[in-house]
Amino acid sequence: MRIHFLNDVDWVNDNVTQHLEHKKNSIQKTIIRAKFLCFLSLVLLSFSQLTSAAAKIDHWQTPQGTRVYYVHTEGLPMVDIQVVFDAGSARDGQQFGLAALTAGLLDTGAGKWNADDIAQRFESVGAKFSASSSIDTATVSLRTLTDKPLFDKALETMQVILTQPVFNEADFKREKNRTLAGLKQQEESPGALASIAFYDVLYGKHPYAHPESGVIKTVTSLKSTDLKHFYQKFYVPENAIVVIVGDLSKLQAEQTAEKLLAGLPAGKKPDALPDVAMPLKSTQQHIEFPSTQTHVLVGLPGTYRKDPDYFNLYVGNHILGGSGLVSKLFNEVREKRGLAYSASSAFIPMLKPGPFLVSLQTRNDQTTQALQVLNQTLADFITKGPSEAELIAAKKNITGGFAMRFDTNKELAGYVAMIGFYEMPLDYLDTFQQKTEEVTVASITDAFKRRVNLQLLQTITVGKAEEKSVK
Repeated sequence: MRIHFLNDVDWVNDNVTQHLEHKKNSIQKTIIRAKFLCFLSLVLLSFSQLTSAAAKIDHWQTPQGTRVYYVHTEGLPMVDIQVVFDAGSARDGQQFGLAALTAGLLDTGAGKWNADDIAQRFESVGAKFSASSSIDTATVSLRTLTDKPLFDKALETMQVILTQPVFNEADFKREKNRTLAGLKQQEESPGALASIAFYDVLYGKHPYAHPESGVIKTVTSLKSTDLKHFYQKFYVPENAIVVIVGDLSKLQAEQTAEKLLAGLPAGKKPDALPDVAMPLKSTQQHIEFPSTQTHVLVGLPGTYRKDPDYFNLYVGNHILGGSGLVSKLFNEVREKRGLAYSASSAFIPMLKPGPFLVSLQTRNDQTTQALQVLNQTLADFITKGPSEAELIAAKKNITGGFAMRFDTNKELAGYVAMIGFYEMPLDYLDTFQQKTEEVTVASITDAFKRRVNLQLLQTITVGKAEEKSVK
């Protein structure tokens, strides 16, 4: 049987070296004990049943209005903590790039510490910290051992970062210039240009339309005070969830959540994002670029996290273009005709409908043919649906590897954060395989016919235009 938790073991072993450099005998004993417990848990896990309950998620709300999601795991003396805010790029307003810069500067200075101080504090206890943002969320994450001296120092550092960010002017200018350099570099990337144009044509004036990192014009005009105002508005308890997965008791988890939130700015959860409007008609846009390959993106707004059609769309897309080398798109575009190195499709569910996206890269002189095959394959799938054999194979593939998606604390914490932020059922992981098995050929066909309107598809191509033959 395959043994899991290897990522966690690697993490512990990596940090053993750090402890030997920074700590004395008492901490070395803690590491020895951690390695022994890690080994013991691996032995026990090798005999466990992967079909058992995925995770028991405890849930409560703090007096400040923050939802907390907690999973107790044993065997490894470590914990993964995430604080997730509704503070992604969808909250930028017209200051595109503001959310990403705010999250990016959190650990460059906080309280009395600069970036080097913060890094040294985490390194001295073998902890890993990160802050990131996406379209929907901003996330602050910590991974640390649970031995009390190590845990307390890591948690204190995270709490100060969360509650006392400095947004120093020098740090702001450096990160802003780095962002601008990245945006300038994107102008030389046909893939980046295609993605930017695709989101823009799908979402128009909706907050999902602009790039997460912003655009040169808006980022240039940002000031450090803008980041401070964004932080004060969105990094508030009512706008956060806390996820704790690891070897802490429930009482310890409750105390951890309370400590992390103490000192956050007072405020309220922002208004809900506006609904996504579907395109009124199909469009095709070409962006000229001096490349040998053309990037092709086709799609429209698709599904959201709590969509009743989600499992039908998810399983159906696995057959259409989400399963790699055995998908219909790959077979038609690559295997039969050699028109692209790969072709794929995906639904990207978010708080509001994220994109349904079909993509490929092809030689410039094959763009028209490749696009025709792509559209025909999609049309055939929507009209006829998959075969029963394709559905059976897809279900086996999805359910067979499902348990491996959250076989480390870190991965499990990511799933719990998704469940918590999008307020999905707490038994989502336990019922995932059952809901997958309930999908039928008829339910997939019905869902795709209702949700993927061929008359509304948006097409973006970026590359060197095909030369027209002269008769």
